[in-house]
Amino acid sequence: MFARLSIAASAFTIAAMSSAWAETVTLTAYSGIFQEHYTKAVIEPFMKKYPDITVQFYGMPNSAQMLGTLRAQKSSPQIDVAILDVSVAKAGADEGIFDKIDESVSPNVGDLYPNARVEGVAGVGVTFDNLVLIYNTDQVKQAPKSWNVLWDKAYQGKLIIPSVPDIQGTTFTIISNKLAGGTDYKTDLTAGIAKIGELAPGVQTWEPKPDVYAPIANGQAALGIGWNARAQIYAQTSGGKLGVSLPEEGSGFQINTINLVKNAPAGDAAKKFIDYALSPEAQAAFTSEMFYAPTNSKTVVAKDAIERTAAGDMDKMIDIDWLAVAKIRDNITEQWRRRIIPLSR
Repeated sequence: MFARLSIAASAFTIAAMSSAWAETVTLTAYSGIFQEHYTKAVIEPFMKKYPDITVQFYGMPNSAQMLGTLRAQKSSPQIDVAILDVSVAKAGADEGIFDKIDESVSPNVGDLYPNARVEGVAGVGVTFDNLVLIYNTDQVKQAPKSWNVLWDKAYQGKLIIPSVPDIQGTTFTIISNKLAGGTDYKTDLTAGIAKIGELAPGVQTWEPKPDVYAPIANGQAALGIGWNARAQIYAQTSGGKLGVSLPEEGSGFQINTINLVKNAPAGDAAKKFIDYALSPEAQAAFTSEMFYAPTNSKTVVAKDAIERTAAGDMDKMIDIDWLAVAKIRDNITEQWRRRIIPLSR
């Protein structure tokens, strides 16, 4: 009996020591379907590869809330790694919240596409996403080839467009400016604002709930705009009721960056996770899982998955300088409030 108790006690002691030796990396990133799919494609394989490291996912709905939490913890960080929008990441870098990620943190940084490394941003791009047209396949029988379908009178009253300050609305403003013959969006968006103003009377809502995808999938509206990665997931789960189209005029990338919190408690374990997240292995897995375009140029993705991203249409992408856009975001929002929203029905 004593021998059995001794063995049990020894086993308990070993388990306790193993638990004590295990390191925990706390990651904050987007909640909802991003959390679900990122956990499956990246976090779980990482923990299998590194069984001595546990990754805890602290999900939040948007980048602004993540930055607010990181600001509150600045003197005593509890979060190690943050995935958030590039313009918000720049604000965090300016405030000294993040350490710089370079080849000393992850050798994979050297293989990233040039637009994954943004001057003044401490982190680096971990995913690319792009704006797409989304449509109800019962009401729109053929995949639209142009953004101009939104201005088709046949769909007046059947549109859902997320407005600024949502980044979807900002990206749509830049695209509309190009469609209207505008030149440098960084200095003049007048043409784009006017073009969206023409669209305004046909918009059901500028603030879709719970998101833009569900009401289009269920037929409440015919057309809208959304992010490709989420749209592709909803296209699958809706049984084909939601369609996704990248228009021939191209689109614009949104960059999610991965960032290392300064004085992060997990230290080297956090760096190890960042290195893995930027690896071709993890990038390929997440592209196949959720259809974000990879940021690592050495990533090899299955043909059917890569075709559902904009990776093959890089030449069609508008080169959006999100740090420059951040400086004019308030002006864009004011123009929408004065010259677009009042024109809605």
